[in-house]
Amino acid sequence: MPYDKELITHKLIRWEEYLNHYKLPAWKELPDIGLYMDQVIALLAQYLDFIPVEDQKDKPVTPTTINNYVRLKVMPAPEKRRYYRVHIAFLIMIFTLKQGISIGSLQKLLPRPPTRRGGGGGLLHQLHPAGAEIGSFYTAQTRAAVQDILDPQVTDEGLVEKFLIQSILQAGFSRILAEKILHLRDVDPAAVLAQETIRDHQGRHPMDAPEEED
Repeated sequence: MPYDKELITHKLIRWEEYLNHYKLPAWKELPDIGLYMDQVIALLAQYLDFIPVEDQKDKPVTPTTINNYVRLKVMPAPEKRRYYRVHIAFLIMIFTLKQGISIGSLQKLLPRPPTRRGGGGGLLHQLHPAGAEIGSFYTAQTRAAVQDILDPQVTDEGLVEKFLIQSILQAGFSRILAEKILHLRDVDPAAVLAQETIRDHQGRHPMDAPEEED
């Protein structure tokens, strides 16, 4: 079944309007009164409503996922079953950033060790303005890329699939780049460069053009 162009246009415009007004909460805006699990989930549902939910049963934030992050020590454990500002900050960072990188890689980026006093304000302070900046940049790029889709006079059904593939590839390359940069954290620069030299001398990349024969 082909895409409904009017529905795609409607969704693109709504997404643009949403991103133009969306911003992550600042550290000082987070509650520090000690919330129970159900209160945390309700609060995160407001902060993270940009994460797509296919149906009412498909919730991005659940008690099970939060408990798993505590068990894996990705975030601080609650205090007497209560979650404070630092816990909310960690959860916002985890659920936001895991859209682009794996949990294993995310553990290298998050403050360590995750403790109640360790805080999460530093990274959240960077994430807070970055969300708005990237949102504006992304909407501008998307607006330029979908001009033909938004034009009611253009009827080419292949434009939607073309844009979809471009979006998937862009997301994939961005994730690969982020993983590569995170991999360079706390490594020996000389060892990394030496390994690159070894790989470079092992031969050409399989997609390189063959050398011309004399």
